[in-house]
Amino acid sequence: MKARVLLGTLAATGAALGIGQFTATAVPGEGGTADSSASTGPDVIVGAIGDGSGTTVGTSTYKGATVTVNGAATTAYAFGTVSCNIGSVPLRWWQNTPFHPVIPENAYRILNGRIEQIGVGWMKHGFCALQESLCATCVPDAGCGSSQSQLGVGCSDPYTASLNGSQSNLGPRYEVNVSTGVYPATGSTIWPSVPAGQTNFARLVQIKNSDLNPASNAGAVYVAEAMYVHPDDAQAGNNTNNASYRTFTVSGTTSFALTLTGSTMQTKPAIYHWAVVNPSVQISTADAADGRYVLGCNVTANANGTYHYEYAVYNYTSDSAGASFSVPVPAAAVVTNATFKDIAYHSGEPFDGTDWTVTTTGGQVKWQCTQTYAQNANANALRWGTLYNFAFDCTVPANTGAATIGLFKVSSSVNVVTKVPSCKMGDVDCNGHVDGGDLGLLFSNWGQPGVTDLDGNGITNGVDLGIMIAQWG
Repeated sequence: MKARVLLGTLAATGAALGIGQFTATAVPGEGGTADSSASTGPDVIVGAIGDGSGTTVGTSTYKGATVTVNGAATTAYAFGTVSCNIGSVPLRWWQNTPFHPVIPENAYRILNGRIEQIGVGWMKHGFCALQESLCATCVPDAGCGSSQSQLGVGCSDPYTASLNGSQSNLGPRYEVNVSTGVYPATGSTIWPSVPAGQTNFARLVQIKNSDLNPASNAGAVYVAEAMYVHPDDAQAGNNTNNASYRTFTVSGTTSFALTLTGSTMQTKPAIYHWAVVNPSVQISTADAADGRYVLGCNVTANANGTYHYEYAVYNYTSDSAGASFSVPVPAAAVVTNATFKDIAYHSGEPFDGTDWTVTTTGGQVKWQCTQTYAQNANANALRWGTLYNFAFDCTVPANTGAATIGLFKVSSSVNVVTKVPSCKMGDVDCNGHVDGGDLGLLFSNWGQPGVTDLDGNGITNGVDLGIMIAQWG
């Protein structure tokens, strides 16, 4: 009798979970417009991307030089940014100390159901804060005439695209622990000098011309992203809303100009626009001990009856960095065409660019950095502010499950709910029915992740048993 009651309870639980467990919910600081009442302490965001003053923001961008890099014509760009302090106290903006913001910028292309990072730049080191009012009513604090300038509550501060593209103000990302916002109080004098022939090119957002050419990228949607990093903001727990994005268009035939379009999407990294362009995309977040990852997934049907799985993993605020990405697959699944894409660092950033390896054994597709942190601290880990792509084709359709992001600097991992190859919910052996075979696999994998982790929480347990019973037959 007790067993029957237990199974009935689990079945009811599974049915309820099957209906509602994967509903997305809004998380504070993950998008929308600024709300100063929601932040305690200093909270700096990108209020706008583009040249702006007061409450007006333009569409122009900065275009630097074009240089041939590894045989490919590449052009450098920068975008204007306007910061806003939506917190409850002023934000320190002390030049040449560890208490000023740094501003990295990125560029992305969305094309053929896929988002790719096509450009990465160094960080602009902020100096002095104007007291303007783009986001809210400004309560001014010590402005640019003070040696200890601060961005007042509700106030905004603009930097033009050309100023953000000034090479002497740009520093490397490797100096920053994005989780804490801490970096040394360094200036351009200690950074490598600009290489010969790279004036107005090194350190900026570098994009291959082939990734921009309208003739070969028909239908592409382009996205600019900027982020403000500050130790006070991070230590107040307000660093999961620091990135914003805005789309841009490309014009030209051999030389390409960028024009910002639409509105800035405040407090959202660019990966969220993938779901705007392709509504089938599912966006999920996962928090490691020291920061956040954002995972996007798009599953589409191939003409030959197989399915294409497209994943993009964005390291938002984790200093630990990513070292692996794995997706569980059923034993009956056939996986082909597994691919990987990263972004090339440049201008003296010390990180290696060796592609990750991929294996399709042991019930999973797994991509792995080729070296551990102990072997090479500068190996090609998924660093903060960058997005890597993972894709494959599979004979099995998608259901909700969990992928795993392995970390680089620490021996740990995070699970994130997403779409994974899986037959009918609970049919883990893919024989068309949820039956004793699936139940046996679930019990044999008890306490472990994998295809039997039906609710995607990273472990096979009683909740998964309840879901399976609810799907029986």
